[in-house]
Amino acid sequence: MIAIDHVLISDEVVQEQFVCDLNHCKGGCCVDGDAGAPLADDELDRINEVHDAVLPYLPAENRQALKKQGHYVYDKEFGWVTPTIESKVCVYGITDANGIVKCGIEQAYNDGKVSWKKPISCHLFPIRIKKSKKGNTDLVNYEPREDLCSAACTLGKSLKIPVYVFLKDALIRKYGEAFYDTLEATAQHLKNR
Repeated sequence: MIAIDHVLISDEVVQEQFVCDLNHCKGGCCVDGDAGAPLADDELDRINEVHDAVLPYLPAENRQALKKQGHYVYDKEFGWVTPTIESKVCVYGITDANGIVKCGIEQAYNDGKVSWKKPISCHLFPIRIKKSKKGNTDLVNYEPREDLCSAACTLGKSLKIPVYVFLKDALIRKYGEAFYDTLEATAQHLKNR
């Protein structure tokens, strides 16, 4: 376990290797799960802000689901989450010509239509963050889906890219550059022991 400020990071985040392989998983993390993407409380306002700009990217079925369910929903187990269509695909998911599900919010961001990339839980996947019982510590764990992410684990190993390196931008977005620099230095230290 690595401790940086109020964050406890599992050893797997620096020891395991991972690189998304969308040609194999087809963006299955946007489809497979018990609920939509978890949302931090401050992300609810961000979803509301980007909603109108993201709508043109979404298929009619997704727009209809948003109209019916709202921009986000509350799940007893996970808290605030993105809505889903028939408890499957995230309502913000769009399918490209190759059958890969991608994020409509992220596409709007890439096109310069919005300034928010996507929910941090999506950006950090396969890292999952939970709060400690007292709520003052983030518990950062590496949790790839066994079948869905097997190709990503294989690709990460072949390229020798640790999880924290693959998720550098997301980790900096969540915790800042100083945090990432400390994590990277710690990982290097552990590797050289």
